[in-house]
Amino acid sequence: MSTPPERDPTGAEPLAGQSQFLNVVSRDEATARFREHLRLAPLGEEIVPLGDALGRVLARDVVAAIDVPGFDRANVDGFAVQAHDTFGAMEETPRTLRVNDEVLAPGVVPALPVIPGHATPIATGGMLPRGADAVLMVEHSELAGSADDRLVEVRRPLTGGENVSYASTDIARGEAVLRAGQRLTSREIGVLAALGLPECAVFRRPRVAIFSTGNEIVAPGEALRPGAVYDSNAAIIGAAVEELGGVAVHLGVIADNEQALAAALARGLESDVVVFSGGTSKGAGDVSYRIVHALREPGVVAHGVALKPGKPICLAVTGGKPVVVLPGFPTSAIFTFHEFLAPVIRAFAGLPPERRHTVPATLPMRVNSERGRTEYLLVGLVQGPDGYLAYPMGKGSGSVTTFSGADGFITIDQHTEIVDAGSTIAVTLLGEQLEPADLVIIGSHCVGLDLLVGKLMRRGVRAKLIMVGSMGGLAAAKRGECDIAGVHLMDPGSGAYNRHLLTDALTLVTGYGRMQGLVFRRGDARFEGKSLPEAIATALGEAGCVMVNRNAGSGTRIIIDQWLGERRPAGYGTQTKSHNAVAVAIFQQRADWGIAIDTVARQYGLGFIPVQEEQYDFIVPTARLDRPAVRAFRELLDDPDVRGELASLGFRLSQGSPP
Repeated sequence: MSTPPERDPTGAEPLAGQSQFLNVVSRDEATARFREHLRLAPLGEEIVPLGDALGRVLARDVVAAIDVPGFDRANVDGFAVQAHDTFGAMEETPRTLRVNDEVLAPGVVPALPVIPGHATPIATGGMLPRGADAVLMVEHSELAGSADDRLVEVRRPLTGGENVSYASTDIARGEAVLRAGQRLTSREIGVLAALGLPECAVFRRPRVAIFSTGNEIVAPGEALRPGAVYDSNAAIIGAAVEELGGVAVHLGVIADNEQALAAALARGLESDVVVFSGGTSKGAGDVSYRIVHALREPGVVAHGVALKPGKPICLAVTGGKPVVVLPGFPTSAIFTFHEFLAPVIRAFAGLPPERRHTVPATLPMRVNSERGRTEYLLVGLVQGPDGYLAYPMGKGSGSVTTFSGADGFITIDQHTEIVDAGSTIAVTLLGEQLEPADLVIIGSHCVGLDLLVGKLMRRGVRAKLIMVGSMGGLAAAKRGECDIAGVHLMDPGSGAYNRHLLTDALTLVTGYGRMQGLVFRRGDARFEGKSLPEAIATALGEAGCVMVNRNAGSGTRIIIDQWLGERRPAGYGTQTKSHNAVAVAIFQQRADWGIAIDTVARQYGLGFIPVQEEQYDFIVPTARLDRPAVRAFRELLDDPDVRGELASLGFRLSQGSPP
């Protein structure tokens, strides 16, 4: 990079040589020119240990390779029992069980099954033995018998699953638990540790070189001479860079000297981004703009933007790296930084676009604006009898405290000269706050839904999932508590799925088909190579053949109960809340068969006998169909590439677009 020769030791020009902005462009034009030459994407990724991951941005989706918990475990100290052995037990008339000769402390793998009439001592966190489906609290028991024949008296009845946490109830193998683009807090790091991961992939933090220019600028901590001001811009911009996921590289205060500024810019270009403030105007002593105008590939793309505050900003790109010269006044510098450079740094860091929030307010006084320039006006919000009042913070662009005292800002269009008192305006908030989800989904879980939500979140849509089963999702949709309910409920009369649930207030968005089937361990002669009728006959006819059931209210449970009628095979009382939990129980030989979808069966390497296809759809409260996040979800379902990914997971999609 070449630099023009110095005119004098300070680089200052005589006042008579002052020039003007001849090519001021609009905010939108400046943004378009700037971004045209930038690749707005993460700069790469790196692997860091969990101890260094706090605050970093996850570079890859984290899909659980294990189940958490990985086994059915006791929630209390007591005895692992079969719940039906406790029926009728009372303080006055306890039931008596024979105690097995082992104690299940945490980490001990059970060696003995719990058969009818028996119980095994178990500690909190201990692995539930085969045959047991509940844990009797020690407080509700009394030891009896002798050392050679130990007995326990049961003084209250239990239901199946009481005091038990089933495998995968927290995290299921194959579940996407964290998403690329998430910023890691202590909570997410805890999830990674629970999965046994000692490190994770994060996006590389963009390095942003920062310096301030001006003979009048003094670094904080130094003596303030007459006519000088402390450098607040570098501190503000550096902190903002860190908030945005970057690394601030401070190069100090540079005097108004072309050679010194050229050297500082050269050092800055060793980083990913260069930003400095001051000297961007074309007045006497302003030399920064001349240094930047020497850049190429392509060099300066905009110098002078129709903004108030912030008109003198200079935007440049060289070799794919942004170089921005901010105005020297603090308010101007902060506004223009967040308007033009902050979105670029966020993209480089792997963060989604910023979501700015507005609140309606009333302007209590008339405001005059300059035609031809988009104006940002900082305001303080005051609660009035009928809502917020927005009072302008009229301290000017040179104020350091304006931002710290303001609640937000209003944007006045470049064609507007007057905003009358009493006008209703939108205030864009400055401070961070708890942001509500854009999309609330309640209902039945599906790995296909995981795929869809992950894509939405990468597009900047905040989604919250609450998995309570199809019936729970339907109820939430009826009450207007969610945007979408994932359901797969069959009409017993017609055998059709989900359409019988619709009312004028509920609309169906077509999802995809999922094959349900009987799941078993490969090589199990009771099921391997059998037809469905043969397999079901074996499952129901062999006493030692244990099933694992699904929770009441789920679509799968409805199918199971239709098949079984009044029959209750061994394991019927073991109710799990997901297809994964069914597969885990079979894989770990705590059960021998159950009903799950083929996608999950493949994840665990289990055998699968198709039973029937079900339809997994989405019910939307009709009043919410046109919400932006719901529209985005529907458009995603109609995307050919997304539909292809769903098909590759084993889901069947009907021809044509979802309604």
